[in-house]
Amino acid sequence: MNESDLASPLHFTSILEKSDNKLWGAHFGVSRHTAEKLIRGTSRRVVCSLNGSPERQCALIPDGKNAYVITVNKSLRNSLGLNFGSRLRVTLRPDDSKYGLPMPEELEEVFRQDKGAEKRFLALTPGRQRTLLYIINLGKIMDERVFRAVTIVRHLEENFGAINYRKLSVMLRKTTNVKIKKDLL
Repeated sequence: MNESDLASPLHFTSILEKSDNKLWGAHFGVSRHTAEKLIRGTSRRVVCSLNGSPERQCALIPDGKNAYVITVNKSLRNSLGLNFGSRLRVTLRPDDSKYGLPMPEELEEVFRQDKGAEKRFLALTPGRQRTLLYIINLGKIMDERVFRAVTIVRHLEENFGAINYRKLSVMLRKTTNVKIKKDLL
């Protein structure tokens, strides 16, 4: 395969299926032939659009049957009015972004001010980096994203660059509760 094969997105149709695992509720299939055109080295990260929706970053997940699936969360299913068995117009292209998810401006600013925080973040595996970016991006308003970014950086510092998701979850709830209480005063 050469670079020109990846110059334009790939288009195909698939069907939304109910997943029989505990990690996600729905997915659609991607043939091995199609997936191989998108996989770069060990990266299975892709950018996906369903039925003309805005693009989102996701991953090709091996299905154990010589093909791949892409998960579709409940929020996306609801926003697109999808049900199990729905026919999907899929557009996929390789994800060439640095992290596989958008870098929040709030975290970039923390890194600008604290190079040690950036170093601890970069020492994490790509999957853990994406998880933390996802958590920060869950914040609906800038103040919430700032609190999440600062809390995550503090957590990494207190845990010597490691993540304890249970502790982090508690820290994030405390931060959110403090913010809410301040807003009520």
